[in-house]
Amino acid sequence: MNEPMPMLKEPAVKRRGNRKLLLVLLLLFIILLSVLFFNSPISKISSVTVQGELYTPAADIKEAAGIKVGDAFYGTLSSTIAKRIKELKAVESATITKRFPGEVDIKVKEYPAVAFELSDKGALTAILSSGSTVAVSGDAVVDKPVLSGWRSDDPIKAQLCKELAGIGGKEIEDLSEIMPFPSNAYPDRIKIYTRTGFEVITAASLLKDKISSLNAVVEEQEPGRITMLLADTYVPFHPLQDDGEQNAPDIE
Repeated sequence: MNEPMPMLKEPAVKRRGNRKLLLVLLLLFIILLSVLFFNSPISKISSVTVQGELYTPAADIKEAAGIKVGDAFYGTLSSTIAKRIKELKAVESATITKRFPGEVDIKVKEYPAVAFELSDKGALTAILSSGSTVAVSGDAVVDKPVLSGWRSDDPIKAQLCKELAGIGGKEIEDLSEIMPFPSNAYPDRIKIYTRTGFEVITAASLLKDKISSLNAVVEEQEPGRITMLLADTYVPFHPLQDDGEQNAPDIE
């Protein structure tokens, strides 16, 4: 009987050569696509938007970000952009969102204002919880107390701002103006005028502990003078004269 002829096998060397050729062609194709992509409009930044800014102009945030329309979309890491923006004194944090193709959204969180201040030239500035001072526009909503009569380097002013930063925004929204009113016993004594017509004498170091009692008196009493130091007293501006002079009542 005739034996079957053995099947011929393709040389292994030729197979390996084909694989190498395919890999080279694939690599060249990827390089060509990359060159075409990075030179096309869709690889560029088409828009940069800013959200959340209140005291820092959007133009300043974009400049600090170091990117602009036309730059490479993947040219700068989001973390690097956020780090640049955080160098602005009013910015507490920044979040960068990239949406292909070409959109870059910047969302900033600024330090909250704890007080406002008028300069000698009448310019309004905001004092932030970080201690920084930033200029604000004339149409800004002044919903925090205005500091007046303070030296820029007064350490009591710095202490007062720190105390204000530790108090909730709603608790101090009735405070209209705060000025220095030192005495020998209380070098950090201050005078406060409220939006509801009260005059308050207290100390910067005591404000955080006294603010709840102050708000309670404001809500329950007619406008008057409130003293909150060693003892707390309240005297209305127009007391009822029923039976002679009235003594200033203690606040319980």
